[in-house]
Amino acid sequence: MTIDDVTAVAQTAIYTIIKCAAPLLLVSLVVGLIVSIFQTVTSIQEQTLTFIPKILAVFLTLIVLGHWIMNNMVQYMIELWSDFGAYIR
Repeated sequence: MTIDDVTAVAQTAIYTIIKCAAPLLLVSLVVGLIVSIFQTVTSIQEQTLTFIPKILAVFLTLIVLGHWIMNNMVQYMIELWSDFGAYIR
């Protein structure tokens, strides 16, 4: 296994991680921004107010997109393990 092979595997792994985590992070960012704007408008400065909406939004996103995320991860693992013979040379 050459340095190029290791780099390609690492690059694909990082891309898969980013692709799977991006929807959850974006939903959390948007919900946090909306709650922050709400807090600014109403002058409510409670730090725990952002936690519950964010966690609910992330759970709903996992329910909706969980199948897609899992398929991406399983596809990457199948691809990784199917080339296992090339990695041990």
